[in-house]
Amino acid sequence: MRFRGRGRNAAPPADAAPAPEPAPAGPPPVLVIDALGRKCPIPIIMLAERIREVPVGQVVAVLADDAAARTDVPAWCRMKSQDFVREETLQQGGWGFHIRRTY
Repeated sequence: MRFRGRGRNAAPPADAAPAPEPAPAGPPPVLVIDALGRKCPIPIIMLAERIREVPVGQVVAVLADDAAARTDVPAWCRMKSQDFVREETLQQGGWGFHIRRTY
């Protein structure tokens, strides 16, 4: 027997408080590279050109909305021995990739 309005997918009440935004999982980036609207490998090329602008041990963020960047950025980090810290989903669409410079 199934009851209406009591299922798991029921909408929250209108007066419910909005869910809090999750706290960032790591240090804030020193440099943000905006590659939104550009196809891969352009975000990778922009990252390779600018990663030397941040000190060793600091984090650079690459913003991209091309789905190929989700595999290309971590692969580039493995090839270049840089630390891929994390990926976050952006509110406007796309992702933010955080990379720590190791050398």
